[in-house]
Amino acid sequence: MRVLWVCNIMLPTIARQLGISYSNKEGWLSGLLERVVQEQGWNRIELGIAFPVTEDMEDFRRTMQLGENASCRCYGFIENLDTPEIYDDSIETKFQEILKDFEPDILHVFGVEYPHALACIKAYGRPERTLVGIQGLCSAIAEEYMADLPMKVQRQVTLRDRIRQDSIRQQQKKFKKRGEHEKEALLMAGNIAGRTDFDRTQAAKINPAAQYHYLNETLRGIFYRDRWKRTACRPYSIFLSQGDYPLKGFHYLLRAMPKVLEQFPEAHVYVAGNNIIEDSTLKDCLKLSAYGKYIRKLIRDNHLRDHVTMLGMLTAEEMKEQYLQSHLFVLPSALENSPNSLGEAMLLGVPCVAADVGGVHNLLTDGGDGMLYPAGDVEALADSIIEIFTKEAIVERFSDNARKHARVNHDADQNYYRLIHIYREMLS
Repeated sequence: MRVLWVCNIMLPTIARQLGISYSNKEGWLSGLLERVVQEQGWNRIELGIAFPVTEDMEDFRRTMQLGENASCRCYGFIENLDTPEIYDDSIETKFQEILKDFEPDILHVFGVEYPHALACIKAYGRPERTLVGIQGLCSAIAEEYMADLPMKVQRQVTLRDRIRQDSIRQQQKKFKKRGEHEKEALLMAGNIAGRTDFDRTQAAKINPAAQYHYLNETLRGIFYRDRWKRTACRPYSIFLSQGDYPLKGFHYLLRAMPKVLEQFPEAHVYVAGNNIIEDSTLKDCLKLSAYGKYIRKLIRDNHLRDHVTMLGMLTAEEMKEQYLQSHLFVLPSALENSPNSLGEAMLLGVPCVAADVGGVHNLLTDGGDGMLYPAGDVEALADSIIEIFTKEAIVERFSDNARKHARVNHDADQNYYRLIHIYREMLS
């Protein structure tokens, strides 16, 4: 069968062959591709992959060798990822060219957060042969985006926000607009793939006529190797994989830290991703967003300057090392579907505390694999962290159970065979 994957990024394995920089986002896509490559000679799938490229690669079209006996046809398309709320009709024309060249039996769109998802679905025009994989849902994100920020913060606009037209309220409006495109894309798809109670319910609200397929994610291979050990981690260190916009809940953790520090004064928070509080130079200060200023205020008011380290963007290897060095992984988001960061931490056996939002409970069982707390409840978050730091016995149990649960959720073989089954169902 000929299957065209439409992705939000150029996959790292392709970028490395081209000698260009790449994003570590969407790690589960790399995990799935790794598993597909293992099928010698692509004896089940003839694969094409389309992804955004820079303007100098506008006509990119090439067959790439991905393994000893594995190759795929790659296509580039131009999309302004800085303005994903704006729909560009010209992308439809580009996808018509790609579809005519590859002639897929199945169109598999990974995520509907960007306009290209709607464009390729329109261009293909075959709902029964279109499979859309749900990642986050922009329409739901828009509703929870403010994550209990004080009204004063929600209204604040910095110089950076004004120049970029990207204040907190404008960010929320952009998600609402993206949500409109997302709903249109889901309405035009005959098949939807998801893996949580949350995304199944949301999909049914938008398009009850679509066939829902359960399909879990295979994460990057590096996270299936090695395991966390209490004796090898930094005592009382807390890892947050991202904290650069309100939905991710960095501010909840900072508000919880004073209570944690009362019992564990050496506790320290490490945050990966964009550093939104950098103030080393005047230029850095001018680039601060309203949310970044609020985070700096919380750090200052709660006397956390010596208890927070911003790590910047990390490679997969660096992320893995940070997980293994951490005493605890925290997911304080206001909304998540099935966060890869939580799956990665659980695969390694890192003790986890997460807000009970969206589809998180499908990944982590409260009291069995880790601890869930009510979304936005800062006191409960602090108490959960303290309990992990205090009770050594539950830490070992959580670590063992988390690894077992994650290896079921993210089993590469089972997820691959499930994907093939879905493709065959669609073709029949």
